[in-house]
Amino acid sequence: MSRGCLFATSLSLVAASLALAACGSESPSAALRNWAANANLTRNSAQLTLDARHVLSALNDVHSTGAQLRTVCGVLDLETLQANSALPTPDAQTTSLLSTAYTDLGDGANECYVALGSVAKRDRAVAFLQRAGAKLSQAQVRVSTLVSS
Repeated sequence: MSRGCLFATSLSLVAASLALAACGSESPSAALRNWAANANLTRNSAQLTLDARHVLSALNDVHSTGAQLRTVCGVLDLETLQANSALPTPDAQTTSLLSTAYTDLGDGANECYVALGSVAKRDRAVAFLQRAGAKLSQAQVRVSTLVSS
């Protein structure tokens, strides 16, 4: 190998090393802030909360039809799947909180989908959605705290 080729190869390796080092230099709070912005966390969380409220309203209305339940529950399930696709986050605890919230939202939506005529299934769906709301709130507080530090 000639000196020119060796020099070019060495220069390429140095440039690649610098590029990789720059990738790892982002602070944890900046990484989470960037993830939250790219994942539209605030907007998606607000939409999931609104969808869950629609589901709770339909579940608590004894006059809701099967079509109404399937519609609101299907929307919540779809929105939950979309939000879940943004995981993992750069923070393991935030990922765990959001994953649990999204799982409970999905379970609540699925239970709701088949809840017509069953008080027990309606109650289970409500319990999933309430637990999901708590986890989603905890995740939002954690993200807000970490990105502001």
